[in-house]
Amino acid sequence: MSGDGTVGKAMDVLDQVASFGRPVRFATLLSVSPYPKATLYRFLQTLTRQRLLEYDPDQQTYAVGLRLVRLAHAAWSQSSLAPLARDHLDRLSAQIGLTVHLAQLDNGQVLYVDKRNAAQPVDMFSQAGKVGPAYCTGVGKAMLAFLQEDEQARLLTQQSYHAFTAHTLATPAALKAELDAIAARGHAYDREEHEPGIICIAVPILTDAGRVLGGLSITGATQMTEMAALEALVPQLKATARDIADDGAAWRFPGQEPLQQTGT
Repeated sequence: MSGDGTVGKAMDVLDQVASFGRPVRFATLLSVSPYPKATLYRFLQTLTRQRLLEYDPDQQTYAVGLRLVRLAHAAWSQSSLAPLARDHLDRLSAQIGLTVHLAQLDNGQVLYVDKRNAAQPVDMFSQAGKVGPAYCTGVGKAMLAFLQEDEQARLLTQQSYHAFTAHTLATPAALKAELDAIAARGHAYDREEHEPGIICIAVPILTDAGRVLGGLSITGATQMTEMAALEALVPQLKATARDIADDGAAWRFPGQEPLQQTGT
């Protein structure tokens, strides 16, 4: 439950509706809501009036509203790496023929902001706009490994450590040891830690000062490739990450102060 007053509670309700991935009835929302019936109904009405939710009177369901599409587009263009990384992703995808993911950290989780499918697509969890766990994905671990120590420690407490597969690093100690190894070698692996049969390599996208802007990964299916083949692509992956970081040097991302100009 949010501690940010009325606005925070309304956002909790909005997130809850969105989490179903489909139109949802009031009774279903109430069954999982931390709020009393009258409070939940009031927030739903407010969000509907603001067009952040849409109500279908025939089906008696709530769904995310079209106003969110406009807000999402603005966020995508102003606050994500996706627009400036687009051409770099296209080039890398054309060169390697495998799935490429671009991601950023969002409150300790991985937000996939763009994706290029492989020449032979494989069904997998990740899609642009989807949120996934950081502790058991290559791109999530690549970003976590290069955070400042205090920020990394804070985000490690926010991971769920659910064992998705037999390979998942499901304890803080195991994850911390893995992050230290990633920081030393410069790239991360996903060894079927989130999804069986899915492996990847990943690198962070860093500013010259070492601040994490995002992460980049190449993903494959074990039935079509192996980790050694992916690891051979690390130089191309790192080069693409550097190119994206260079293009993002003058971009003001959330939380980043504008660059100070000095006179000559």
